[in-house]
Amino acid sequence: MTGQRSDARRNYQRILAVAQAEVAAHGAEASQEQIARTAGVGSATVRRHFPTRRALLEAVFQERIEGLCERAHRLSATEDGRTALLEWLHALVLYAVSARGFANTLSYEPPTEEPSPHSCGNRIAAAGTPLLQRAIRDKAVAPHVTFHDLLTLAVGIALATEHHKDSETQADRLFRLAVEGLSPEHGIAGVSGNSGSPVPVTESLPTGRL
Repeated sequence: MTGQRSDARRNYQRILAVAQAEVAAHGAEASQEQIARTAGVGSATVRRHFPTRRALLEAVFQERIEGLCERAHRLSATEDGRTALLEWLHALVLYAVSARGFANTLSYEPPTEEPSPHSCGNRIAAAGTPLLQRAIRDKAVAPHVTFHDLLTLAVGIALATEHHKDSETQADRLFRLAVEGLSPEHGIAGVSGNSGSPVPVTESLPTGRL
């Protein structure tokens, strides 16, 4: 029995390593059959460890999901609620753009009879919702804005720019345009750039809300 468990763990790690490479090369449409062949196992073995394509993608992006959750937790200590929310949402967009297939993992997941609290969407929502609620309490974000709205915005930007020759720059531009468009009086003050430092605002703008 112990030997069987050891074999299963080795198979899991081998399949996951191959899946990470295949998803990086082909995105969310990476072939599970090709993953099985490269890993030297049967397709049934892959499906036993990862019953659905979404389960496979969530395992591939586990570290990124954890990173986003940890970042949300750190930002909860930020003094300005709006700044914290926008910085985290900006990071989510750039994460989704930088890894092929990640946006698909965040896309709408139809409800099931037994929703998993450990699914990618639920974990991301659990991490980001407190930031949104705080910004709403601070009256920096309109009360009708939902976390699903923000996630849809992030996923939409990532999917729309994934084939652009400079997808990260284009996604960053669209994110800033969305924030400025939704909140023209507030601009994007507080949104961090790739270096983690605040992006300078070229025009002095009165305060407003998202």
